[in-house]
Amino acid sequence: MADIAIIGAGFLGLSAAYWLRRDGHQVTLFDPRGAAGGASFGNAGTFATYACIPVNNPTVFRDLPRYLFSSTSPFRLKLGYLPRALPWLLLFLRSSTPRRYEESAEALSRLLALAYQGYEELIREAELEPFLSRRGALYLYSSKKGFEAAKPALDLRRKLGVQLEVLEPEAIAELEPELAAVFHRAVQFPGTWHLKSPAGFLKALQDWLAARGLQLVNTAVERLEPRKEEVRLLTAEGARAFDVVVVAAGAHSGKFARQCGDAVPLDSERGYHVTFPGGESLLSRPVGWAERGFYMTPMKGALRAAGTVELAGMTERKNSALLELLRFSAQRALPRLPSPGESWLGFRPTLPDGLPVLGRSSASPRVLYAFGHQHIGLTLGGLSGRLIADLAEERPTPLDLSPCSPRRFRGAGS
Repeated sequence: MADIAIIGAGFLGLSAAYWLRRDGHQVTLFDPRGAAGGASFGNAGTFATYACIPVNNPTVFRDLPRYLFSSTSPFRLKLGYLPRALPWLLLFLRSSTPRRYEESAEALSRLLALAYQGYEELIREAELEPFLSRRGALYLYSSKKGFEAAKPALDLRRKLGVQLEVLEPEAIAELEPELAAVFHRAVQFPGTWHLKSPAGFLKALQDWLAARGLQLVNTAVERLEPRKEEVRLLTAEGARAFDVVVVAAGAHSGKFARQCGDAVPLDSERGYHVTFPGGESLLSRPVGWAERGFYMTPMKGALRAAGTVELAGMTERKNSALLELLRFSAQRALPRLPSPGESWLGFRPTLPDGLPVLGRSSASPRVLYAFGHQHIGLTLGGLSGRLIADLAEERPTPLDLSPCSPRRFRGAGS
């Protein structure tokens, strides 16, 4: 039995805690805000096993003017942040060539094909099924041009084994009659599910784990110090030593990687949500609007409109234009949607090639990484936690993790 620390109480950290506890290890979880205190709180709640198409793809070269200048673009770049973001953006463009894009898509598809294996036992044992709704998902296209542009990505999804069905407007209305009749086509992804409360799911899992021995420390970790026989964690309350440390701190993970000799080009995508109290009955499943870059998800007590991407650092100030875009777009799609309620800003960890970091640090095999999952941290949380347990036990992993190596950016200008 090893004494293991985990930094971060999101989907990655708590899933890792489950699988490590299952192997009999003593686990201590460090997070100043506890379960779902970061990006895991405000996401769209979708278990998106179909999300094998990375953001870095060749269409960015064609669509860049629209992304930068259209009032309905789901992307924003703060000009004052550009000097800091430029190295990441250059690596992103480098990763958007056809060959690198397809390599990322193939690696993502291999991870996503095993995603449910990371959750099936966890959900059953911790009795978390009441948080799930198994109704699939829809992705909407409001114009023929948008749908035609998406066909190469849809073809690649099919090639990589994703089940999908293209729907005409009549079929869209039959599935979701409250949607406005403004959509040209939709793609249905059957067999997926969503969480009616992502934060509720994680807090229930944390409580279940705590009742079975998980130690919770509501303190921020400031520094890692890998040593030959241990890893020291430094906090404001002093230092503690562990046999193994798992870095699952989302967008805050970069500094820990640097302390372990890995210059990972991690940045943050600022993502938003707006809730519409009482609006959850208008949809029966998550519905995404492709051109607007967001999902509408029925959750407990409200419909949540979540998405968009903003590169502007990790300041807490919200972009009112993106919040207004979410509100306007959601009410355009659902004319009977009530007035909005609360809004939220979170920080998604993002890497230029759309793949997470899963593996051992350069400084010590005792430091394990599980971060950078971008838009699919919920989806891959369970599997990533299981892979971390395999690494901690030195068991063979069920798939090759080299595409997710923290050292893959060496020599690439990172």
